[in-house]
Amino acid sequence: MRVALAEDSVLLREGIARLLSDAGCEVVGQSPDADDLLLKVRSFSPDVAIVDIRLPPTHTDEGLRAALEIRAKHPNVGVLVLSQYVELGLALKLLADSAEGVGYLLKDRIKDLDEFVNAVRRVAEGGSALDPTIVSTLLARERPDDPVARLTAREREVLELMAAGSSNQGIADKLVISLGAVEKYVSSIFGKLGLPSSGSESRRVLAVLMFLRA
Repeated sequence: MRVALAEDSVLLREGIARLLSDAGCEVVGQSPDADDLLLKVRSFSPDVAIVDIRLPPTHTDEGLRAALEIRAKHPNVGVLVLSQYVELGLALKLLADSAEGVGYLLKDRIKDLDEFVNAVRRVAEGGSALDPTIVSTLLARERPDDPVARLTAREREVLELMAAGSSNQGIADKLVISLGAVEKYVSSIFGKLGLPSSGSESRRVLAVLMFLRA
């Protein structure tokens, strides 16, 4: 897996690069700003670009704009955005066209290094990786006649994990329930939300994300 990385903090940038290299990834470019990241994406065609949402010179949304440009001009490159805060509006912009090959993680909530590397790989392979806090915020939005309100507390837990990119087995492990129980919850969730179920884990995740950003 080839990775390009944009982060203005030298220590954090070097730390992420070292982590990914130790996990067998090839870090083809490290950038301190968005313009340099875009240059490296054009030059090295990585499988995934990891980008801080706030980059120089203004530290507002340079990283997000770079992520959107990568998605528009390099659709085969996955984009994983890192943020210090929950910025729902920016997350929705990132998910506006498609949830394929997209990730949005909060820096302070990255506690498990293996899970982080798995999230990077999932995005590089066309899947999705959303921080559970982002998913919870999306679910908490008030909408008229909201079908999410019909879900039980356990179904909401399953939905949040599914939307964050967890497989059925991953959900079973995290909630300490059987795989069969997860499959029943997933079936019930899709029935209540009026979404077509699919045999593909990634398609199910994308369907949920499409629903959440509607």
